[in-house]
Amino acid sequence: MVRALEMVAPGTSLREGIDSILHARTGGLIVIGDTDELAFLLSGGIKLELDYSPAFLYQLAKMDGAIVLNANATKIVHANVQLTPDPTILTLETGTRHRTAERASKQTDALVVAISERREVVSLYVDGVKYILEEIPVVLAKANQALATLDKYRSRLDQVSTRLTALEFEGGATLHDVLTVLQRAELVTRMAVEIERYIVELGTEGRLIEMQLDETMVGVSADKAALVHDYLVEQNDATFAMAFDHIVRLPHQDLLDFGRLAELLGYDRKLNTLDYPVSPRGIRILGRIPRLPKMVVQRIVEEFGGLEELLAATDGELETVDGVGEIRAKDIREGLRRQQEINLVDRYLQT
Repeated sequence: MVRALEMVAPGTSLREGIDSILHARTGGLIVIGDTDELAFLLSGGIKLELDYSPAFLYQLAKMDGAIVLNANATKIVHANVQLTPDPTILTLETGTRHRTAERASKQTDALVVAISERREVVSLYVDGVKYILEEIPVVLAKANQALATLDKYRSRLDQVSTRLTALEFEGGATLHDVLTVLQRAELVTRMAVEIERYIVELGTEGRLIEMQLDETMVGVSADKAALVHDYLVEQNDATFAMAFDHIVRLPHQDLLDFGRLAELLGYDRKLNTLDYPVSPRGIRILGRIPRLPKMVVQRIVEEFGGLEELLAATDGELETVDGVGEIRAKDIREGLRRQQEINLVDRYLQT
């Protein structure tokens, strides 16, 4: 569906043709897909093989039949064609044009666009799923509202993340603190995905929204991955990939359940997360130090085992880690000290 929205987004030549048909109130049925795979659906009509243009599309829509475009909508292959999908395929649509469109989308991989002449509505059908295109001002208003909500969620994420960082340095983090940050990070990510869909639908009109979204989401994905790495009970690539994938796919109701989140990280679901102490491996905090390669971060974590041990290590012990050395050891110490100071200031400002 996202691919379909990209094809008909404002600013594309296909959308220009669709808008012309819509404003003329002629109605239309457009099928976009591999013409060889669609051949069994087509009956009669005119074979054209013309380069696509919005003006051609508009003129051809004045005829009763469907218009067939190739898969990337660069050529108009057929016009005035009768579509003959399997009539036994279930459809909940009532109008002939829309019933045909839904059945054709269920029977093939094509994108089918049905333009209603009476209601002035454009409906997209992909794999039997219907999506109604809304007017740009409506979509823009929804995107701005979602962006404002996302901004509030991001502020809350920064607050709980700052608190967790302070507790990690102090050695007082609990599983509840970790799961709060993880839950917030996933909620922010899911909200961003919804806004991305609006951006796709807005096309060229969504550039400012996209810039604001990119600014709001800086660091969220990397921090979420580092958090999972830090607190997985059994840390290896396979368990990380499995846990991260399960978190992404969690139903919304399960995401609100800390017992389920704890279980995905390898903890007992029945644990009292408020009282269960945990300590990080230090990947998240080390990852915030500038110019420190991921491989070096991994070696430091393997050498010391956790943030608490790293903070207690001498400069000499840190320098002996492969890839660190004297200069990088000083940078790491300075980076850790700076994070503690910045964290204290952030916590003060938030209170």
